[in-house]
Amino acid sequence: MWALFIWVSLLLITITHWVYSWRNPKCRGKLPPGSMGFPLLGETIQFFKPNPTSDIPPFIKQRVKKHGPIFKTNLVGRPVIVSTDPDLSYFVFQQEGRCFQSWYPDTFTNIFGKKNVGSLHGFMYKYLKSMVLTLFGYDGLKKMLPQVELTANKRLELWSNQESVELKDATASMIFDLTAKKLISHDPDKSSENLRANFVAFIRGLISFPFNIPGTAYHKCLKGRENAMKMLRNMLQERRKKPRKNPSDFFDYVIEEIQKEGTILTEEIALDLMFVLLFASFETTSLALTLAIKFLSDDPEVLKRLTVSEAIIKNINLLARILNCVHRSSGRA
Repeated sequence: MWALFIWVSLLLITITHWVYSWRNPKCRGKLPPGSMGFPLLGETIQFFKPNPTSDIPPFIKQRVKKHGPIFKTNLVGRPVIVSTDPDLSYFVFQQEGRCFQSWYPDTFTNIFGKKNVGSLHGFMYKYLKSMVLTLFGYDGLKKMLPQVELTANKRLELWSNQESVELKDATASMIFDLTAKKLISHDPDKSSENLRANFVAFIRGLISFPFNIPGTAYHKCLKGRENAMKMLRNMLQERRKKPRKNPSDFFDYVIEEIQKEGTILTEEIALDLMFVLLFASFETTSLALTLAIKFLSDDPEVLKRLTVSEAIIKNINLLARILNCVHRSSGRA
C-alpha cells in the first residue's frame, strides 16, 4: 500500500514538474509575457484555425491585446517568441547573421529541402542572394516589365470573355507561367507534366499538422514537392547533357555556376533554390495582387486617385521624351 502511495506521489510530482517546466521555459534573459498552452500541443490548434478575413489573424490579435506586441507561445512543440513590434522586427532583420540567425523547424526543412536558401548562413547565403538578384534585382525586374505587361494584357483579354473569374487562382496561374518561363523556360502547353499542379498540392498542405500519413494534407504536400523536384532534376540532367549555346533562362545561369571549377554550388542546393523561387513568386505575389485588387475595388475613391496619378506619370514621361527629342534636334542644329 505504501509502495503504491509513493509511486503515485512520485508520478504526480514528475508530471507537475514537467508541466511547470513546459509553462516556464528556461531562458538566460527575461521572456516576454504569454502562454505556452497545453503540454506537447502548445497553442498549435488555436494557431491553425482558419481566418476567413483579410485582417490580422485572431490568434495574433487576441494575444497582442492581452500580452502586448511581443509575446511567447508554443507552436508544433516549439517555444516561439512572436513580435508585432515594427522596431524590434526591423532590428532583428538588420542583425541577421550577427545577433540573430534564422532558424526553421524540422518540418519546414523537410518541405523546402535541407539546402534551401532560408536554412543556409554566412557566405553561402550571400552567394545565393547575389545569384537571385541577377534575375529579380532592380535591373532584372526592369527588363521583365514589358513582358509582364504583355502577359497581363493577354490574360485580361482572356478573362473579359468569361462569365466569372476566380481571381486568386487565375492570377496565380498567370504569375506561375510567367516565372516558370523566365526561370526554366517551362511552357505548360508543350509540357507533358503539370508542374503547377504539384505546387498547388504542395501549398495546400504547407500549413498543416506534420503527419506524414497517406491522405493527410502534409503527405500530399511532400508528394507535391517530390514530384516537382523530380521534374526539375530531370530538366537539370537534360540541360547538362545538351547545353545550350546561348543561355536563355535562370536555369542556364545556374548550370554554368555548377560547372565552374572550384564552385561551391551543388546540384542539391541549386534544385532547392529553383523550387523556392518558383514557390515564392507563385504564392506570395498572387496573394498580394489579389488583395490589392480587392482593396481598390472596395474603395473607388482610391482607385480614382491612382488612375489620375498614373495618367499624370504617363504625361510626364511623354513630355520628357518630347523635350529630349527637342534637345537632340537643337544639338544637331
